[in-house]
Amino acid sequence: MPAVQSCFIEPLWDQFSDLLPRREVQHRLGCHRPRVPDRVVFDTLLQALVFGAAYWRLAGPRCSASTLRRRRDEWMALGVMAQLEALARTAYDRIIGLQLEDIAVDGCITKAPCGGELAGPSPVDRAKQGTKRSVVVDGQGIPLGIVPAAANAHDSPLLAPTLDTLGDHCLAPGEMTVHLDRGYDSGKTRRELDGRGMRGCISRRGTTTSVRSSNRWVVERTNSWHNAFKKLAWCTERRTAVVKFYLAFANAIIIVRRLMREAWKRYRWDTRPRRCP
Repeated sequence: MPAVQSCFIEPLWDQFSDLLPRREVQHRLGCHRPRVPDRVVFDTLLQALVFGAAYWRLAGPRCSASTLRRRRDEWMALGVMAQLEALARTAYDRIIGLQLEDIAVDGCITKAPCGGELAGPSPVDRAKQGTKRSVVVDGQGIPLGIVPAAANAHDSPLLAPTLDTLGDHCLAPGEMTVHLDRGYDSGKTRRELDGRGMRGCISRRGTTTSVRSSNRWVVERTNSWHNAFKKLAWCTERRTAVVKFYLAFANAIIIVRRLMREAWKRYRWDTRPRRCP
C-alpha cells in the first residue's frame, strides 16, 4: 500500500524533479557505483514522513540509510522542498483562490523524544521533551506559514514571526482578520495586530468559547492534518533545518490534496475521475 495516493504524489514529483539540478546518470569513465535515482529517495523520504519510521528501517537494497540522509541534506541545501511548497500554494491560489480576508493562527505541541535544537519541556506532557508548531492558515485551512519552536514557548511571542511568514499574501491594512484563541488574549497581541493593520478576533480569557463559533476551527483541522504525518507528531529529528524540511514536505502534500479535491468539485476535464480519492 502506498504511503500517499499516487494521484497526489505524481504531480508533486513532476514539479520536484524539475527543481533538481541535472546530473550525469553514471560516471563518465564507467566506474563507481551508480547514483541512487532521486525518485527512489523521494518515495522513501515520503514513507519516513508518513510513517515516522527510522531511516535504517526504511533502507533496502536499492537505497541505504546513509544515502537517505545524504540526499536529504543535499536537497535541504538547495531549498527545493520549500520551493515545492511555494509552487503548490501558488497553484492553489491561481486555480481555487486563497481566502486571506480571514486567517487563523494557533500552536500545536507534539512529542520530541530524542531532544534536539527545537526540543523543550512540554507543559502538557509532564515536562517531557516536545516541540511546537505555530501555524497560520487561510479561511479554508491552507497552511500559509509555520514557525517551529520548543514546546515551552508561549503562543503570544510566536505570533509576530508566524505572521511574518505571510510575505506577499498580506492584504492592505484593515482587510485581514486574524482569529486567535484565548492564549493570545493580551495587550501585546493587540498592539502587534494594530501595528500590522490587522483586525483581531480573540477569545477572552476566563470564558469558554466553542471552536466552531468563529473561523478558528480551520487551523485546528490543519493541525490534525499535520499530525497525520507521524514524523511531525513524533519528531525524532534533532536539527531545525530537517524539521523545516519535513514541514514543507507535509504542507506541499496537504495543499495539493486540497487543490485536487476542490478542483474536482468545481471543474471538469477529460481525465477527471468519477470520484475524488
